[in-house]
Amino acid sequence: MKRLVAVLMICVMMFSVAACGKQGTAKKEDKKIDGKVCVLTPTLSWSEDQYRSGEKMAEKYPGVVEHLTLPDDFAAEQETGITQIMNVAKDPSFKALVICYGDSGILPAIKMAKKENPDLKVITAPVWDDPYEMADVIDLCIDANWNKRGQVIAKKAKKMGAERIIHYSFPTHLKMEEIAQRRETMKKTAKKLGMDFIDITMPDPYVTSDSATNQFIKEDIPKEIKKYGKDTCIFSTYCPTQDFVIGLELKYKYIVAEQCCPTPTQGYPAGMNLKITKDIAGDYDAINKMISDVAKKNGVTGRLSTWPISMEAFQPEFATEVAIQALKGDIKLTDIDALRKIAKDVTGVSVEMEKLDGKYDNYLLYIMGSIYY
Repeated sequence: MKRLVAVLMICVMMFSVAACGKQGTAKKEDKKIDGKVCVLTPTLSWSEDQYRSGEKMAEKYPGVVEHLTLPDDFAAEQETGITQIMNVAKDPSFKALVICYGDSGILPAIKMAKKENPDLKVITAPVWDDPYEMADVIDLCIDANWNKRGQVIAKKAKKMGAERIIHYSFPTHLKMEEIAQRRETMKKTAKKLGMDFIDITMPDPYVTSDSATNQFIKEDIPKEIKKYGKDTCIFSTYCPTQDFVIGLELKYKYIVAEQCCPTPTQGYPAGMNLKITKDIAGDYDAINKMISDVAKKNGVTGRLSTWPISMEAFQPEFATEVAIQALKGDIKLTDIDALRKIAKDVTGVSVEMEKLDGKYDNYLLYIMGSIYY
């Protein structure tokens, strides 16, 4: 009898352990998505960072994320682009559509897609159509906070030891609202912080040429640093000039708080003669270390800064992660705290987010934390 009781007890114990094991396994199982996410980016030749990021998400989530590309010139090939978007809307296996294509003219296609399939979750990161029209249609829109960057750049420059900011631009750029607003915010913030703000007009490349603009920058920056001293922050609104802004900094040791488009891959590789081989392309940890090493070698540690990864690489990855977690039921698309956490997981730094006009909870503007070299 005692032996029978002992056997029964062992069986009960074994059943309990097995049950606990099953419960533990269930807790560890990842929630599954009933459907797929389509990520639309430009082609590799049009935007490598966006394309690679979409590709990365498809590799990370095989069978769940499908990466497709839109035409290089959406306006010229609008019918093709609309067809691609509508094909996703008509396919019931797709539960979310992520569009990462920094251009305008896509909103009409999105409206058609939402009409075709109202349950399709659409996230843009970004699409540059009218923000208020976008907020009426899209489930979630994200974009950089271009205006607030003026404030952030000025504050960062002050923190890095700048006594003044020299702002290089030209008429065509200053007619663009986002650039003009960023400049005005930068100027006001600089003056509040006790810094001088100096406007310098460089040749307009849309009237002359890139070579004329670049030549001006190469000749003028040394003159200005000689005049004002190295505790000067140089900011240029034109992408092609960044190679020279960064390259000259190594010699004249002024401050570069950010480029016009903040990313380790703008200005730094060419300006510092970095060799970005295929095995580290897109590896921002490796690229940032290379930049830091060159800065240290040239005695300019702490006088260069940018965002740790490019916007174009961040936005598709972030938006896709958000779509997946939303479809799993882990987050709501308008939960700004949850989105901040996902953004930090993607970038490794805090990402500030705020609602458009403080009230559109489905249209968020972000500022990424900085890396200092």
